[in-house]
Amino acid sequence: MATKTDPHAAQMQFLRDRFGSAAQVAVMRPGEWSAAYSVKTADADLVARFSVYDEDFEKDAYAARYSSTALPIPEINEWGPALEGFYAVAPRMPGQYIDGLDDARMRRVLPSLFAAMDAMRAVDLPAASGYGGWRADGSTTHRGWREWLLGFVDQPATRGAPGWRELLEDSPTSLAAFEEGYARLRERVDHCPEDRHLIHNDLINRNVLVEGNRISAVLDWGSSTYGDFLFEVANLVFYQPWFSAWRNIDFASEARAHYDAIGLDVPHFDERLSCYTLRIGLDDMAYSAFRKRWEKVAETTRRTLEIART
Repeated sequence: MATKTDPHAAQMQFLRDRFGSAAQVAVMRPGEWSAAYSVKTADADLVARFSVYDEDFEKDAYAARYSSTALPIPEINEWGPALEGFYAVAPRMPGQYIDGLDDARMRRVLPSLFAAMDAMRAVDLPAASGYGGWRADGSTTHRGWREWLLGFVDQPATRGAPGWRELLEDSPTSLAAFEEGYARLRERVDHCPEDRHLIHNDLINRNVLVEGNRISAVLDWGSSTYGDFLFEVANLVFYQPWFSAWRNIDFASEARAHYDAIGLDVPHFDERLSCYTLRIGLDDMAYSAFRKRWEKVAETTRRTLEIART
């Protein structure tokens, strides 16, 4: 019998009660904020997730309205309260995670990835103003884009966490690096426009599926924000060193070539990209400290200082 101390058993029982005892339920690799299961029934192949937070599932369901050929987003079949938290069920999408692609395959997929980013940039957002994190009711976390870029320094490192300073005090070297990086961020933020586009903000970490040379699904919109579309490219640029197969891909140059090819003028491209990669690094330092991943803190500190001192 499932108990409160055995969350997997309770969640699997919930799914069998929901989909029938004949359903094949298996544990999948979890996300940062959720447990995941494959659910196979006689007529469906599904993925079910459980989390203590409802925001991510709500955003997934809302983002599905933006799905298109270039930006395939699975619908959420159902979501709601479950087991003192929340659950969501979606169809299982075909493809392999983009994170595992080698150099040649990633280069072939880049046009489709940039097309997905273009589709996000073209989304007609709700009329309500606001930047940063968003909810389906139209609310946002910040009044301006630059406010979001800088404002995290006065906020918890992530939901349920202490502030970044308390977390990084256990690593004095990283604390000093954080303050140096934040000073450079403040100097560069004036180049960043108050543009308002849909940003996924996490197109790695097993959130994009690929079939052939095309994106087959963009998953997990929990980190999604409203702001400058170039922030999406900055994530690829910042995290490239963690993907050894991509070490020879210059994502900044590839993005610039793409925008030139489609005739899109991107003023202050280098300055904006520098600012956003700094912001990403500083945020990751604090988040990794929250997770007590001190090796990752050290790696991210080195990467962030490299950008700050360029």
